[in-house]
Amino acid sequence: MSTPYDRPSDPAKRHSAAMTDGPDRAGARSMLKAVGFSDDDLAKPVIGVCTTWIETMPCNLNQRALAPHVKEGIRAAGGTPMEFNTIAVSDGVSMGTTGMRASLVSRETIADSIELVARGHLFDGLVCLIACDKTIPAAVMALARLDIPGLVLYTGSIAPGRWRGKDVTIQDVYEGIGAYNAGKISKEDLHELESAACPAAGACGGQFTANTMATALEFLGISPAGRNDIPALDTSKKAASEEAGRLVVDLVRRDMRPSSIITKASLENAAASVAATGGSTNGVLHLVAIAKELDIDFTIDDFDAISARTPIIADLKPFGRFVATDVHRAGGVALVARELKKAGLIDPTTLNVDGRTLGEIADAAVETEGQEVIVPIETPIKSRGGIAILRGNLAPEGCVVKLAGSERTHHRGPARVFDCEEETFAAVKAGKIVAGDVVVIRYEGPAGGPGMREMLHVTAAIVGEGLSDEVALVTDGRFSGATHGFMVGHVCPEAVKGGPIAALREGDTIVIDVDSRRIDVELADDEIAARLADHVTPAPKVTSGALAKYASLVRPASEGAVTMPA
Repeated sequence: MSTPYDRPSDPAKRHSAAMTDGPDRAGARSMLKAVGFSDDDLAKPVIGVCTTWIETMPCNLNQRALAPHVKEGIRAAGGTPMEFNTIAVSDGVSMGTTGMRASLVSRETIADSIELVARGHLFDGLVCLIACDKTIPAAVMALARLDIPGLVLYTGSIAPGRWRGKDVTIQDVYEGIGAYNAGKISKEDLHELESAACPAAGACGGQFTANTMATALEFLGISPAGRNDIPALDTSKKAASEEAGRLVVDLVRRDMRPSSIITKASLENAAASVAATGGSTNGVLHLVAIAKELDIDFTIDDFDAISARTPIIADLKPFGRFVATDVHRAGGVALVARELKKAGLIDPTTLNVDGRTLGEIADAAVETEGQEVIVPIETPIKSRGGIAILRGNLAPEGCVVKLAGSERTHHRGPARVFDCEEETFAAVKAGKIVAGDVVVIRYEGPAGGPGMREMLHVTAAIVGEGLSDEVALVTDGRFSGATHGFMVGHVCPEAVKGGPIAALREGDTIVIDVDSRRIDVELADDEIAARLADHVTPAPKVTSGALAKYASLVRPASEGAVTMPA
């Protein structure tokens, strides 16, 4: 009597055959049959379908609805999907609290968990559904480690809310908090705003970190072109999900792996997309981290050079007029690729998982007549990209300044020094920060935080107070993509590692000069050294659990804040 054991393995089951094929694997097959898989199912390539669904945010809320469409596409193409999920932490919800310490740490945990499930169950391929900030790079990091055929699909941006006749986003709410504390709006106004800003499922709407990275992933080639910018609740997102399922089976059969897609050139293309759209400083952190996973020599200095030569051509929040749903209506992020290709600012030969080159994707862009979201490269919004890397005696290993939301390139002023975000917010709220100040927030770096909290609670309060054009902020922490103003983050070395930022005292004069790529405190080297010699590092804020593990293993922000064995 013939049994499935006698059937030759499908050549596309490069990994899963060792789990499912032959009489020696009867135990595994028995367990999988309890789930509902048949002999025919187990004879096909096994494709993991990862969701990051969670009920703590709107960002990932539609993923349970989209995952069945991905699975339908996999089955239609001759594969067998196996769905699983992992965690996510909402930056927007945890912002301004100690919960934000978990955000960047979650990137590592998400990547680790995807890797472990895929390795543990010998998947032949993988589709990851992502949305909130850290889920996006984490999924790519996991794919890069595994180097099995796969892709990442962004489940879409939220629609803007409507408040008093204008479109609003979560950025407006956080800035509204500052306006309320400054007496500019009432508590009734703020409550009405918070109730309107986030109308349904989808990730934050401006070119904040989620949409910055969703854009970058299309340029990186690991997301199917033209599919990430489809809004979360657009009816065509279901078809895009099914298409992703069909596509991953094709990638498996062709053995097209992430290492063939993600290259130095495609990372440079992704960086150009961040620069051209005025994207989040987190894009620097995450692209460097992805490069680390494939041992590609891509650094913060590469990012600086790319941003310096790449104009801003997208009129997007937090500094512009439009949001991600407007990009989709305008013709999608392919319009950005088209404009950058015209100026020779991208490598058009890099591959996308859909089989096309970036140049072919750019050439196929279809622009909506009269759109104003993406402007011609010949008449850019700004002549250079929205990010620069600075060094100096305050950040000898580098730091990141966001330029898209500020016209200033120089600031000199007295340091107002705080050892945590909460102290800083209290000072801003109490009106203790004045024009000319340089607000310094330290001990919030990857190890010192731990977790490198975003500072939107503070930066939005500064904007709400009306001080964004008159103060600067410097931190070894990081910023939300919704941040705008003259803000410098990712200072390396961080304070807890004995970086010069730990030597600062109240009133020291800090000079930030973007044109010369410098950030300095006006102190002699021997004075800085003497202060650091006398410096006593504070006790760790966390001594056990996931955060403590992260603090002990994390690399500097200049290296992507990845965790690596000592």
